[in-house]
Amino acid sequence: MISVIFDLDGTLVDSEPNYYESGRRTLERHGVPDFTWEQHSRFIGIGTRETLEILKDRYGILAPVEQLLAEQNAAYLELARTRTEVFPQMRKFVDRLHAEGVPMAVASGSSREAIDAVLAGTGLDALLTTAVSAEEVTHGKPAPDVFLEAARRLGAEPADCVVVEDATPGARAALAAGMDCVAVPYVADIADDPAFASVGLLFPGGQPEFTADAAYDWLTARRTAARIA
Repeated sequence: MISVIFDLDGTLVDSEPNYYESGRRTLERHGVPDFTWEQHSRFIGIGTRETLEILKDRYGILAPVEQLLAEQNAAYLELARTRTEVFPQMRKFVDRLHAEGVPMAVASGSSREAIDAVLAGTGLDALLTTAVSAEEVTHGKPAPDVFLEAARRLGAEPADCVVVEDATPGARAALAAGMDCVAVPYVADIADDPAFASVGLLFPGGQPEFTADAAYDWLTARRTAARIA
């Protein structure tokens, strides 16, 4: 049976505005007052800790990464509990897979607390009961660790898993894990990135182009092909 592993931020839910705002507030508190959305967008798909490590070095911030991470997580959680929107077609896709008993998991670069807050705040926790944070594995995306751990918890072989992702590090991680990938770029102008060249299904226009029916039909065809093989 095919199992489906979803990235969370930018894939299932539009949490990037909350990550940007929480990061902007944190950086401003430490002497970086002009962090822009354009600068933030370059880190989409990379874990929060890794992002803060880079920004700490770039801006010469004296506070330790652990402090920055705690401050950003607190700001993010405040926003996430009430201001996170699920992409409508993604919710429809999850609902359909759940109704058919397809094993599903979330594998995210976010903290475990952030994942739990978003899933609970959006009601997705009732459908997606298996979740893995990059904090729980050795290496975050683009390393395959988080997806491999999700497969392990589902009791699935990596080759029987399909990842749904919005960012290039996640697509690379999926392929490195030996998994197929449905790519729905959060930033449309990265659709031609080489990281997406080998995915099984690409929606170049991102979320506006993604439909649950198209993804389900592709997944059904893949399952049929796997049974015949």
